[in-house]
Amino acid sequence: MTDPDDTAALLGPDGPFARELPDFAPRAEQQAMARAVEHAIAGRETLVAEAGTGTGKTYAYLVPALLSGERVIVSTGTKALQDQLYFRDLPKVKSVLGVRRTTALLKGRANYLCLYRLDQTVREGAGFDKPQAAQLAAIRAWSARTRHGDRMELAEVPEESLLWPRVTSTPENCLGVECPFHDDCHVVKARREALEADLVVVNHHLLLADLALKQEGFGEILPGAQAFILDEAHQVPELAGQFFSQSVSARQLTDLAQDALRECSGVTGAIGLLLEPVEALQGALRTLRLALEPLPARGPFQQLDASAAVRGGLHDLREVLAALTDLLASQAERSRGFANAHERAALLGERLERIVEGGAGEDVRWYERFPRGFALYATPLDLAAPLRAMRERTQAAWVHVSATLSVAGSFGHFARQLGLEEPRTLLLDSPFDYARQALCYLPDGLPDPNARDYTERVLDAVLPVLEASRGRAFLLFTSHRALRRAAELLAERVAWPLFVQGEAPRHQLLEEFRHSGHGVLLGAASFWEGVDVAGEALSVVVIDKLPFAAPDDPVLQARLDALESQGINPFMGWQVPAAAIALKQGAGRLIRSVHDRGVLVLCDPRISTKGYGRLFLASLPAMPRTRELEDVQAFLGT
Repeated sequence: MTDPDDTAALLGPDGPFARELPDFAPRAEQQAMARAVEHAIAGRETLVAEAGTGTGKTYAYLVPALLSGERVIVSTGTKALQDQLYFRDLPKVKSVLGVRRTTALLKGRANYLCLYRLDQTVREGAGFDKPQAAQLAAIRAWSARTRHGDRMELAEVPEESLLWPRVTSTPENCLGVECPFHDDCHVVKARREALEADLVVVNHHLLLADLALKQEGFGEILPGAQAFILDEAHQVPELAGQFFSQSVSARQLTDLAQDALRECSGVTGAIGLLLEPVEALQGALRTLRLALEPLPARGPFQQLDASAAVRGGLHDLREVLAALTDLLASQAERSRGFANAHERAALLGERLERIVEGGAGEDVRWYERFPRGFALYATPLDLAAPLRAMRERTQAAWVHVSATLSVAGSFGHFARQLGLEEPRTLLLDSPFDYARQALCYLPDGLPDPNARDYTERVLDAVLPVLEASRGRAFLLFTSHRALRRAAELLAERVAWPLFVQGEAPRHQLLEEFRHSGHGVLLGAASFWEGVDVAGEALSVVVIDKLPFAAPDDPVLQARLDALESQGINPFMGWQVPAAAIALKQGAGRLIRSVHDRGVLVLCDPRISTKGYGRLFLASLPAMPRTRELEDVQAFLGT
């Protein structure tokens, strides 16, 4: 173990990073965070660290992690960030430190080519249209040369291609050691490398799936670590809700039916037995989806109980799934594929029973309806207990890092969600000079956000700002409806190129926005975070409303009711802190480097008219504020 002050000195003005990396700037905040991470790993402690944009938090945790001599798991919010960390940041830090620690990259199994399922798909062959046939040919050619089998390597087959689910495996349909391709399996190889590595880079999806014991198949790797570092940790509470939930979807049941039929091709007489029950299952899914059509897109389970058609559809689905499960049991000894299908059918049947019957009072039961399917869920009301149990099982250090974890200087909301009791905390402001680099504009005279013409009025207030900046703006909306309305209105009123979420993949929109020079990008939820546009291309960020969570979320509603029953004001105790953290994420898009300058436009009048507005402003970086358009025009140099 190294001395914390030595670790910090490595990142200081006389350290190797300053000497060897031309664009490295020593920052006191980065050194303070490195010290705290070092301390947490050495003492197996829990640390919650907020480090403002520009701190250089990646190096601040990688340096102590690599020097600790301990086995460390680093988990990121997204696969893109995971790749950036592993292929760009980690090699640089290892090289500068001159350490020989072994590292591995590990993703969920759906990211790796499955040689067995590729072989099956090629054998079936028929039924593919021209583009799909070309994609399959590209995957086959790549399969012969890839070492890791990671989908990210093959850019020519889009991530959303329907072929990927056909040629990757899930925990349910993996044949394990009985697979004829087991010796060459990319998932097995990735797991082996991770088992032997000193530092493993995963993402939150994989980490939570495994630690929640929803085995992705990597369960034996993760508990062996002495330290877990969670980057983008603000995403963990919401993701934890998904992984501690039980769910059954039309997609899972359809996949089961198709896999069972596919298995018939190699087993004499099986098709005669299974065709009818499989068709009955597919028919029951269609009938239930039709019965859900009049209901809202999502809601509490009580809404399903109130519909006779849905109750009947659920009853029939349970009956036909039970019949199919029995038939698959009779075929289970005839092939590994049938044994696997039987296990899946039995598991899905058990989950469906639990959700429909609603035995566990601590669960929130709810549904979601999609254009061609649906899903049913049972989500724990309180995530703190399972998350606490998960951490205690590991007996490791847990380091939570993000630019957005506190609300007006307090970590209470984040700690409560994760069940963290008196963690060590560290709050580091951004090293950027917001007082000089940024201006916050609060336009006067905007109506209540519920007003019918609110989006029109927002654009009236924002257009003079866009004229002063000559485009170069992000407009962030809290709803897709407002986003679409704004896109319609702006198309008629501005000459700058518009980039609208949904019209192209996110990475493509951002690339085109950067190159346009004077573009205006309109985005909703997924553009509020993880988007990095430094430099001249972005000078204005507009936020239409305070990002309170949608009131139609049945899990949120149940949690708010539970808080109220405990005597806690659910609005101030949950909704305001959650919205303040989301606002920080959106505002964080503005200043991404020491050279950036920009205006943050907060349109929601509640920031000024409601008492809780002060909490939102206190959660943002300290920057000058104005209500005068002239100040904005002067700041933007017009």
